[in-house]
Amino acid sequence: MEFREQQAIYLQIAEYACEQILLKSWPPGTKILSIRDLAVLMEVNPNTVQRAYDFLQQREIIVNKRGVGYFAAEGATERVVAFRKEQFIETELPVFFRNMYLLNMSVEDIKGRYDQFINQNFKETQS
Repeated sequence: MEFREQQAIYLQIAEYACEQILLKSWPPGTKILSIRDLAVLMEVNPNTVQRAYDFLQQREIIVNKRGVGYFAAEGATERVVAFRKEQFIETELPVFFRNMYLLNMSVEDIKGRYDQFINQNFKETQS
């Protein structure tokens, strides 16, 4: 996996896990990749994955069933959405708003682009 320099690797691995939950690849209640297997997949030290899993356990997104492995927690999807929204609002949105201001872009400009993006990329999920 190609990691970004601006963010700790364990947080990027935690983001990957959250994305797997949101994409329903790791539905709540199902066993997820072991620390070793995810370390091999991500080409990182198992200690880095352990740190990511600890981070996710603290947020009750995954649970460790001793002797069995790690599982996506019941309610993980809702917790991931809440966590990612909070993260987006605190870190990405201020940068986005600053760029809108500096580039003299209106909310209407953004709304049109957003609608176009949704139509092109998520047609199958719209009802």
